[in-house]
Amino acid sequence: MTESSRTGQDAVDAITAQWYAVRPELETAPMAVFGRIYRISRAMADATERVYERHGISRGEFDVIGTLRRSGEPYTLSPRQLSATLMLTSGGMTGRLDKLEKAGLLGRSPDPHDRRGLQVTLTERGLELVDAAVVAGLEVQRAALTGFSDEEVDVLSGLLRRLLGAVQ
Repeated sequence: MTESSRTGQDAVDAITAQWYAVRPELETAPMAVFGRIYRISRAMADATERVYERHGISRGEFDVIGTLRRSGEPYTLSPRQLSATLMLTSGGMTGRLDKLEKAGLLGRSPDPHDRRGLQVTLTERGLELVDAAVVAGLEVQRAALTGFSDEEVDVLSGLLRRLLGAVQ
């Protein structure tokens, strides 16, 4: 057991205490909230990245095939739709699509409704992989929440939704 887990203190408490020592007039509660959100986000991003790597994909690649999967059958979107959803430039999207197509996880074909457009479609192999990867990613997230009741998770989710709305 670490000292921080015995005392209920964490690294963010140490940082805010240091600020209090040199600038006691500062109200550091926002720093404590966002410091913890940042550290949680980094830790969970690293953990899910490791899970996706076991499936042979990166987080960014999961985002592409996950977006296609969430779109429902026939699991097809245009590169523009994918770019907008994932907030990527067309160049960034092209690189991901090239790699995923080479791996056999998606295919590109002409858009039958727009001679100049393309459609990106999840392959059967891509569908199987994303279905396995999403389950594995959710297991990591669920494990991080094991110390919370279902009601606490709902409250936390609601509070974070409000906070996200305030900062967007």
